[in-house]
Amino acid sequence: MSESTSAADIAAGYAFTGPALDLGAVLWDGACLPDAPVRIPLAVLNRHGLVAGATGTGKTKTLQLMAEQLSAQGVPVFLSDVKGDLSGISAPGTGNDRVRDRAAEVGQKWTATGFPAEFFALGGLGHGVPLRATVTSFGPLLLSKVLGLNRTQEQSLGLVFHYADQKGLELLDLKDLRSVVAFLTSDEGKAELRSLGGLSSATAGVILRSLTAFEAQGMASFFGEPEFDTAEFLRTAPDGRGIVSVLELPAVQDKPQLFSTFLMWLLADLFHDLPEVGDADRPKLVFFFDEAHLLFEDASKAFLDSLTQTVRLIRSKGIGVFFVTQTPKDVPGEVLGQLGNRVQHALRAFTPDDQKALRATVRTFPDSAYDLEELLTGLGTGEAVVTVLDERGAPTPVAATRLRAPESLMGPVDGPGLDRAVRASPLRERYAQAVDRESAFEKLAALAGTGAARPAPGTDAERAGREGAKAAKGSKGSTGVASSKGPKGPKGPKGPEEERSVVEQVVGSGMFKSLARSVGTQIGREITRSLFGTARRRR
Repeated sequence: MSESTSAADIAAGYAFTGPALDLGAVLWDGACLPDAPVRIPLAVLNRHGLVAGATGTGKTKTLQLMAEQLSAQGVPVFLSDVKGDLSGISAPGTGNDRVRDRAAEVGQKWTATGFPAEFFALGGLGHGVPLRATVTSFGPLLLSKVLGLNRTQEQSLGLVFHYADQKGLELLDLKDLRSVVAFLTSDEGKAELRSLGGLSSATAGVILRSLTAFEAQGMASFFGEPEFDTAEFLRTAPDGRGIVSVLELPAVQDKPQLFSTFLMWLLADLFHDLPEVGDADRPKLVFFFDEAHLLFEDASKAFLDSLTQTVRLIRSKGIGVFFVTQTPKDVPGEVLGQLGNRVQHALRAFTPDDQKALRATVRTFPDSAYDLEELLTGLGTGEAVVTVLDERGAPTPVAATRLRAPESLMGPVDGPGLDRAVRASPLRERYAQAVDRESAFEKLAALAGTGAARPAPGTDAERAGREGAKAAKGSKGSTGVASSKGPKGPKGPKGPEEERSVVEQVVGSGMFKSLARSVGTQIGREITRSLFGTARRRR
C-alpha cells in the first residue's frame, strides 16, 4: 500500500454524512492534510470515550474543543474542572498568530465565540452554585469509597442505611448518619445493633470514627439539602445551544477521592432518573470525567462492578461518558472495553514503567498504518492519535491528528467575571442557601431527651414500616429483588444462613436493589436503592 493510498483510506474512514464533531486533520508523513478531516459522529457519543495523554499534551484543550461543538449542536455538556482553567469556555477566545496558524493548517474557519455556561462548586466551596447530595441519596457504596472503608465495613454501612430506612430516620447530612451509628453503639441501642446480624459493634465503631474524622476535615458541607437535581444538567439555552455545566474543583484538589466519587454520584443519579431512549441521533448529555484515575484507585470490587454496570447501561439513557486520564491503564479493562471513542495524546517513555505503559497503550488500538510506539512519543502539543466508532458502530482507521483550536478563551475567566456569572444564574436562588430540617439527628436527640430508646412497636412508624415491607414484597418484580430464601418467618434472632442473606440482599456484590421504605413523619416516600446503593428520588 502506498503512502498516498494509506492517507486516502484514513480520510475515507471519517467521511461521515450525519452531524459530527470536527476534531482536526490527518497527519501523514510529517504533513498535515487539511482536506482530510477527522470527525466523531454525534450519534456514537453515547458509546463513551477516553481522552488520554501525559501532562501538558493538550487533553484539557481537547475537552474544550469537544464541549464547544457539542454545545453548538444543541447537546448539553458536563465538565469537571480540576485545574480551574475551563471557565474560559464562557468567553470568546483571543486570536493570535498561533491560533491563526493552527486554523490554517487544519482547514478551520476560526471565530472567537463564547458558549452558554453554568458554574458549580461542591458544597459551595469555591465559585459556583453549590452542589449537595443527601446522605441517603449518596448511598452506602459511594460513601464507603469516600471514607476509605474496607469490604466488611462497606457491607456494614449498608446495613446501617437499611436500618435507618426501616425506622424512618432520614439521613440528610453527615450528622444524621453519625447520630444513627452512635445510637447503635450506645447502651440504649445495643438491642437494635444485635438485630442487624451482620453488623458488629467494633465495625460500627470504626465507621463512627471515620465519619467523625471526615466531618473534622470540613466535608460536612457537601451533604445536605437542598439536594441538587441532576436534570438541571440537561438544559439548553434560549438560542438552542446546549448549556455547558462546569464544576469548579480547585478548592477540593486535596480531596481527590471526594470529588471523583461525587462525580460518580451525579452520573448514577442521572442513570436512575432518565428513561430509556435507545440509539438516538445525538446524546442527551456528554459527561467529561477529568482525573478519572482517582475514581479507580483503592476501589472495592463492589464499587468497580457497580461503576462498570453503570457505564454499560447508561448509554441507553442517552448519556455519553468520556474518561480523561494519563494512560489507558489507569482505567480497568472492563470499563476500557466499553469506551468506543479514543483520543490519545502523546505519552512519555523515560522509565521502564513508562515504556511498559506505552506498549500496553499500543496494544489497545486497532491495526494501524502507523508505527504507534514511535508516533505516540513524538506527537506535539495539540496532536493526538484518534480512532472512533463510525455511523455503523465499527472502529474507524487509526488517524494521527492535528487538533483544531478552541474558539473560546483558552484559560480561566477572571474572578469577578466568574462571580457575576454565578450571581446571574437562575439556579442560585434555588440551591445557594443550605437547609437543615428535622431528620435522624433531631429525632434521636428527641428520643434521648424523653428517655426512649427507639419507636415503640405500636407507633405509626412501626406500622408503616410493616406496610412498606409488604409493599416491597408485592412489587419485587418491578423495583425489588426476590429473595431466594422464601417467605420470611417471625422476627427473632437470625441464624447464620439468614444473616448472610440479609447482607447479600442489602449490599451484595454492589449491584443490589434493596427496597426499603422511609416512614418518618417528614417523609413517607419509597426509596429504591440501585447499582450504587443510591436512592431514586421523586421528582
